[in-house]
Amino acid sequence: MSISTSSPTATPARRNPLRAIVGIPFGWQVLIGLILGVILGLVAAQIGPVPGAGEDGGDGANWLTTTLQTIGSIFVTLLKALVPPLIFLAIVTSIANLRNVTNAARLAWKTLLWFAITALIAVSIGIALGAVTSPGANSGVTADAAKASDTQGGWMDFLNGLVPSNFLGISGSAGDDGSVSLSFNALQILVISIAVGIAVLSIGDKAEPFLRFTGSALEIVQKLLWWVIRLAPIGTVGLLGNAVASYGWDAIGSLGVFVADVYIGMAIVLLVVYPVLLKLNGLSIGSFFRGVWPATSLGFVSRSSLGTMPMTKSVTERMGVPSHYASFAVPLGATTKMDGCAAIYPALAAIFVANFYGVPLGITDYLLIVLVSVLGSAATAGMTGATVMLTLTLSTLGLPLEGVGLLLAIDPILDMGRTALNVTGQALVPVIVAKREKILDRPAYDAARRTSFQAIQAEQAREAEDLADVDAPAVAAGTTHSADGDREAQPATA
Repeated sequence: MSISTSSPTATPARRNPLRAIVGIPFGWQVLIGLILGVILGLVAAQIGPVPGAGEDGGDGANWLTTTLQTIGSIFVTLLKALVPPLIFLAIVTSIANLRNVTNAARLAWKTLLWFAITALIAVSIGIALGAVTSPGANSGVTADAAKASDTQGGWMDFLNGLVPSNFLGISGSAGDDGSVSLSFNALQILVISIAVGIAVLSIGDKAEPFLRFTGSALEIVQKLLWWVIRLAPIGTVGLLGNAVASYGWDAIGSLGVFVADVYIGMAIVLLVVYPVLLKLNGLSIGSFFRGVWPATSLGFVSRSSLGTMPMTKSVTERMGVPSHYASFAVPLGATTKMDGCAAIYPALAAIFVANFYGVPLGITDYLLIVLVSVLGSAATAGMTGATVMLTLTLSTLGLPLEGVGLLLAIDPILDMGRTALNVTGQALVPVIVAKREKILDRPAYDAARRTSFQAIQAEQAREAEDLADVDAPAVAAGTTHSADGDREAQPATA
């Protein structure tokens, strides 16, 4: 006797919507965040302010604007929280890594030279655009919007800021209500880090335990940073939505010539100057832009060169730059190389303020803009915004610092493009220097192709597992390498 069993029709398993969202490529998540941010910002602007909800009894932000502002500020705060340890650990480790490179001094000064060359080109383009279009004379803003920034920079402030007030570079300020707020000076942390790195080099083998600690701590901080970066699509919704809700398109329209100048200038540097430099050095333009894309797009969203630094370092190494050199050049670039924030933008902004207040600029003033842009870019210290650099430029030229307030409304919109350009340039210079010094892994560079955020994370996880399998005695021995002996990169595709 045979018994036939029949199973009821299987119900298809429901797909977890959260898992489906996580499965979306990171680039698409960012794009969705941008679109959603604009839409929600327009909705919040349409709702309008809440009468009598302000602290002074005036109109206050509605619930949607407040929500968007909170989301954006939380994302930026998380990035800022990781910046002090990231600066210190990255710079100390990068300088210490130079001991493993045979031609370290030559690589260091050539890197700084190319930083200066690209900054000089970028600021010249900004000055040329400003001189031709006169953005301050063709704007719709009024003097009512003018106000001095709370964060300012002058040359004396810049020089005094180089001297650390304490080892951690932390300062405190008391509020009117008796509260005490702590803040860090990124420039002082940079100086401290450089001094510690040089001390490590001078001590030699005795510093090995300290270096193992800093190397391990850097990996931990970078892992935390990756987790924060994963929130970038959500942060984008808040940052962009709040900018649109708070200022709307009216601010962009009234400063249309200035906005156009900034983005045209950045486009010229990104799509003309960088390709020309690559071509002059015998490098494929397509390979570079395909390889650097993950860092460029992440810089656009995060608005932080330091926050993007781990990604920038990863894509630079994947394009064939030796790891020991990339570990020095990329962190240094993330704190000092700012073609967007410290070159194009302050040049155009200074011309805008001069036009607005009717102050004529002569050849000496333009040369001062160039000098400030090439030498003072460390003042931005890789964080979001370029207010310190702008006030440093204005104070050098003797222009009214109240002009900063005229541009605050559109700063978030401009800062996305500025940071994307910064990050791209921070990857460009190590590639060019490595090629000129004949240490670039050319097959890896030519094979570079566009990859996803997830693919780079997966590759880093595999590398971490490989390092964990290395015998402890071999690690403790501290094997040294020349820059020519770096491994060949294996690009992963998504």
